[in-house]
Amino acid sequence: MKRYNITVNGKTYDVAVEEIGSDSAAPAVSSPAPAAAPAPAAAPAAPVADGTKVTAPMPGTVLDIKVAVGDTVDAGQPVAILEAMKMENDVNSPCAGKVISVNTTKGSSVETGEVLAVIG
Repeated sequence: MKRYNITVNGKTYDVAVEEIGSDSAAPAVSSPAPAAAPAPAAAPAAPVADGTKVTAPMPGTVLDIKVAVGDTVDAGQPVAILEAMKMENDVNSPCAGKVISVNTTKGSSVETGEVLAVIG
């Protein structure tokens, strides 16, 4: 763990950060105030019998679908663009493969965890 002093809006916070790949399993600790959660970079992946689900990381509106059924995608390639809290967020493929299904449409509202596409 590394310790840092961070100043936000004039308040200084003592923060301990765990290094990725370290053997320590202790969670990061901040004090005296709660830390804001960072926005997810990619949709969580859940393997299924027919492929890997690409799910919405947050509630929002689908601005664009970047893939179609049958397209080949690489890991990290944008699958959809989701607008949440006036910000556009790329929802990326968690794995390489072929798009088996697209489960949403442009302009639709989605909730956290809703399946946007399936990659096989």
